[in-house]
Amino acid sequence: MTFFHFGNCVALSYVPYVIVYKCSGLAEYSAFWKCVQAGGAYLFTQLCKMLLLATFFPESAAAAGGLDVTGEFLKCTVDLADLLGLHIVMSKFAGKGQLKFMIAGMGWATAELVMTRVVPLWVGARGVEFDWKYIQMSLDSNVSLIHHISTAMLVWLYGRSDLQKSLVPVVLLLLGLACYRPLIVEILIHAVGLGSWMLLMAKAAFTSCVAMVALQMYLGIPSQLVNSHY
Repeated sequence: MTFFHFGNCVALSYVPYVIVYKCSGLAEYSAFWKCVQAGGAYLFTQLCKMLLLATFFPESAAAAGGLDVTGEFLKCTVDLADLLGLHIVMSKFAGKGQLKFMIAGMGWATAELVMTRVVPLWVGARGVEFDWKYIQMSLDSNVSLIHHISTAMLVWLYGRSDLQKSLVPVVLLLLGLACYRPLIVEILIHAVGLGSWMLLMAKAAFTSCVAMVALQMYLGIPSQLVNSHY
């Protein structure tokens, strides 16, 4: 029973990544090692963020169970480094715009999945007692996949010279929401008191809205320009 539960959690976490890789055209371009390189860039970016947080943003003395809005805001501000990392990754790869942000988003999301969920699932999901939190963790990894791909798409859109000027503020707003999503989640937890399932649904809805707006802006670019080089 425990192995069955572990297998379900692993399938929920990893199979959507494989499906996206196979169906998005990345497999046709043999982009596996490029995704691995993007994952390496994710690891390097997280290391730089940890150094920045440890150096300039020490742990605050917030009350136990309380919400330190200022501290969380500063920590989320450091997440702007992810946008820079995604931009650098996409600038290193030649090819269509779709290929660039899909490689960056897939590499970013897969590296995060491996670094943050492999050990908890291996240790916890194989436990004697069944716990819904590992199913939630697996489903949350799918939300993270959409989040990282849409964020990479927004970074790519912002770097295009042919993007309509009226859409630039929208792209910047969505990038800001993507970076400060953890702060928004913490506010929802403490202010609204969302449960674990409602919080997961809220994160999924929030990420889906950002992704849909980003997709509409991407589809609004003429196809001959989308298929041109960056």
